[in-house]
Amino acid sequence: MKLDTTALAVAIVLFAIVTVIGFVASHWRRVASMNTLNEWGLGGRSFGGFVTWFLLGGDLYTAYTFIAVPGAMYALGAVSGWFAVAYTILVWPIVFVLMPRLWSVAHKHGFITPADFASARFGSRGLGLAVAFTGILALLPYIALQLVGIQSVLQVMGVSRDLPLIIAFVILAAYTYVSGLRAPALIAFVKDLLIYVVVLVAIIYIPIRLGGYGHIFSAVEAHTKAVAAAAKAAHKKPTFAFLPSAKTYWAYGTLALGSAMALFMYPHAITGVLASKERETVRRNTVALPLYSLVLAFVALLGYMAIAAGVKTTNSRLAAPLLFHQMFPSWFAGVAYAAVAIGALVPAAIMSIAAANLFTRNIYRDLFRPRASAREEAEVSKLVSLLVKFGALAFVLGLNTQNAINLQLLGGIWILQTFPAVALGLFTRWLHRWALIAGWLAGMVYGSYLAYGVSSPAVHHFAGAVADIPGTTTSVYIGLSALVLNLAVAIVGTVVLRLWPRSAGPDVTAAEDYVVDAGEVEPLPTLDVAQPL
Repeated sequence: MKLDTTALAVAIVLFAIVTVIGFVASHWRRVASMNTLNEWGLGGRSFGGFVTWFLLGGDLYTAYTFIAVPGAMYALGAVSGWFAVAYTILVWPIVFVLMPRLWSVAHKHGFITPADFASARFGSRGLGLAVAFTGILALLPYIALQLVGIQSVLQVMGVSRDLPLIIAFVILAAYTYVSGLRAPALIAFVKDLLIYVVVLVAIIYIPIRLGGYGHIFSAVEAHTKAVAAAAKAAHKKPTFAFLPSAKTYWAYGTLALGSAMALFMYPHAITGVLASKERETVRRNTVALPLYSLVLAFVALLGYMAIAAGVKTTNSRLAAPLLFHQMFPSWFAGVAYAAVAIGALVPAAIMSIAAANLFTRNIYRDLFRPRASAREEAEVSKLVSLLVKFGALAFVLGLNTQNAINLQLLGGIWILQTFPAVALGLFTRWLHRWALIAGWLAGMVYGSYLAYGVSSPAVHHFAGAVADIPGTTTSVYIGLSALVLNLAVAIVGTVVLRLWPRSAGPDVTAAEDYVVDAGEVEPLPTLDVAQPL
């Protein structure tokens, strides 16, 4: 596309402002040396309600959300796009129940990662290693997809996609290395402000230009009929659905429920929670965060607006950026592009920090350096965060982006397999540590097998997020069916292993640790490094 110099100039100015904020953040709210994971990786656990609200929003609503959700609505309709709105509504009651308990026990025992908790709760470094490995594996393609979001806006602005992307991530790596979690926390203010402004203008201004929402939905309905007629003539199934049909209810519902259960199992989401200074901060924010779900609903409708506006592209990820290019004056399109790009930087930074913390605490320290000092942990985590970012950059630049999408699809399936150890572990330790590992392995293998489409010899690519229940024509979310297998194996294994009571690992937590608030206890040292596998 032709270079849009005005939009590019606006985007560069906003990116420069964010860069300055990223470096200044190293001195913001700092009360101790940045040479500890508590300060560098969790912001000193000092964030109040206002900061946490923006941090969690910036953490979970990524650039790829603002590219992929409208893109799915544009290419496939409500079945593939609108479920994101449903699951972000379902997620908050789950968060309200789980995350305050995790915050309390993590504060009491100094846990940095979900793997720290699983390891301590069930007395098994092996289980902690499984949770850490899964978290890192699920995060790497997620970080790569933030780059895909930036690539999309660069392409629409008519800019070479590689060099600016490299420069942006070098700068991101630099200020994350210096400022840790404080950088994305402070930048999240700018990111969310830009996104709210862009969405507010888009949902008012674009429909006015298109003749109102009635005309938009009429255009989408006509598009649905045209796609169906073309598919019928070609003797194929329609690829676009205006609304979910009865045949897709189970797929739609299980995908929404499974995604909601998985969302806060991601280590970067847990990092945002553990950075809060009080238990009540988490609870209050859970009540307010559904506002992001409202915004996401309007973001999803951008896909339908693109159809009504006559946007033509075979790359659905370009639907929203092309809509901005067509509807907005260049200067405001630049603001919208900057919102998407900055929306990539915030979660990418948090994800890289979360992945680095998992590696440092639960792989480097537990397996290789059990007596590592707090300073050594921080230094290793900083270096690993750099490697994670540049690994994701190399992945996107060197491979087809469809591979990143496929792996991110698997990431959601994989991370859901940590639900028994982390989420259920917050309420009970009845499940045996070895049975949990066996269940995790079964869920990982089964979920990967279904997602890759190996069950059908004619299919040699990722089959999608849903698959038929064996012996039926009912499709359900693969991650949820894998979790059912995971739990079945864990429960049966526990019943058997409970015959040998001494095989259960020690629990370093107590019942009262899960309900305590910040003012009631002092944080204690973390895991016992002599813990058994």
